[in-house]
Amino acid sequence: MFSTTRRTVSLWAPTMQHGAPPSALLVRALERVAPREDVRVSRVVVELLGPVPISDIEVRSWVDRPGANIELVVAELWARSPDRVDQNGVVREGVERAVARGTAWRMTTVDTSSESHQADASLKPLSEGTSHNWGEMWKSGYLDNIEIFALTELGGNGPGQVWARPTPALVLGEEMTPLERLFSIADIANGIGAKLDLNQWTFLNTDLTVHVFRVPEGEWVGISAETSTGPDGFAMSAGVLHDERGPIGRIAQTVLVRPRP
Repeated sequence: MFSTTRRTVSLWAPTMQHGAPPSALLVRALERVAPREDVRVSRVVVELLGPVPISDIEVRSWVDRPGANIELVVAELWARSPDRVDQNGVVREGVERAVARGTAWRMTTVDTSSESHQADASLKPLSEGTSHNWGEMWKSGYLDNIEIFALTELGGNGPGQVWARPTPALVLGEEMTPLERLFSIADIANGIGAKLDLNQWTFLNTDLTVHVFRVPEGEWVGISAETSTGPDGFAMSAGVLHDERGPIGRIAQTVLVRPRP
C-alpha cells in the first residue's frame, strides 16, 4: 500500500493525481513482478481508468503471458472511491476499484550494439534551454515539483521541446530506475505539445503508450511532442523521448478535448 502526497496533484482537479506519478508507480511494479536478469521492458501501455485519487493506493501485479523470450506483465492501481450522498440523502460508502492499469512486454536482451541506429534527430542540449514557468493557470502539486527547461516556445508552431526531471523521489527512500524516472515525466508530453488555450479548453489524456528501444541514462528526460486535434472532441499527442545521448523511444496519447464551462 502506498500513501499519496500532494506533490502528485493534477492541474485539472485538486482531488486527482497527474498521470505521471501513477504511470511511474505502475512501471515500478511491471519491472519488479517475477524479476529476471535477462529481460527488459520494451513497451508500456498505461490506461487511466478514471481519476486517480489523492489517497492510499494498492498495487497488484502479475505475469499475464509467461514465455522464455517474450512475456506480458500487468499491473493495476486500486483505490477506494469517495463516499457519496444519493438522491435520498443516504451516504453510500465508496468501493475499491482499479483506477489505472499498465501492461508491458518484457523481452530477453542480446548484444546488437554494432547495429545501433536512431531514426529521430537528437534534441538541442540542455544548456540551450531556458527555465520554464508554467504560469498560474498551470499550477499544480505535480508541475510544481518538476524542473523544466524549454527549447521552443510552448504552444507555438511546430513541436514543443523541453528537458525535464522530477525533483522528489517516486517512493520515499528509493532511487528511481531509469524507466521509473522516464515515466515520472513522460505523461507531460500532452501538455508540451498542446496548442489549445487552457482558459477555453481542457485536454486530458486517457492513456499513454511508450516504446523504448534504448534504456535511458541520466536524470534528464527530453520530450519533443505535438498534438493533432480532430473536429469532434478528440486529439492525439505524439512525441519522441530522449536522454542526453539522443532519442530513446516514442510516446502516443489519446486526448479528450472539452470546452470549459
